[in-house]
Amino acid sequence: MEAIIANFRVGRHTKYTNHMILHLPSVENREGAEKLLKKHVTWKSPAGKEIKGEVVSAHGNKGAVRVIFETGMPGQAIGAKVEVQ
Repeated sequence: MEAIIANFRVGRHTKYTNHMILHLPSVENREGAEKLLKKHVTWKSPAGKEIKGEVVSAHGNKGAVRVIFETGMPGQAIGAKVEVQ
């Protein structure tokens, strides 16, 4: 299943560079997003490097999920597609 990276997880004073918000086109509510907990996510950089992460929670009520990646993500990852397994 494919998803699109929407943004970093941000707070008022901080930006979590390894936490990303993902939108999945096939998921439209919070209940659907909660079914994806513990799924693995892979992002492939243009150079071919893979960064892996895991879905940890739903984000909001419209089906977005929060993913924690193993390392910080570059800004060019925003808007990119990732693979959810």
